[in-house]
Amino acid sequence: MSEYLRRYVPGGQYFFTLITERRQPILTDKLARDCLRNAIKEVQIKRPFKIEAIVLLPDHFHTI
Repeated sequence: MSEYLRRYVPGGQYFFTLITERRQPILTDKLARDCLRNAIKEVQIKRPFKIEAIVLLPDHFHTI
């Protein structure tokens, strides 16, 4: 895995990509999308953040 320098900047914006295990196209499934949505909401309660944009594809997603 690459060694990226991650710098915390209050109010900063971050772009990231998440890929499913073995690139399985599970994000086409309604249950998987609902689980992802619920997980994001749970984390937002503990660590408030905004999602400016999200692109959801069958085996990965990009988020700002």
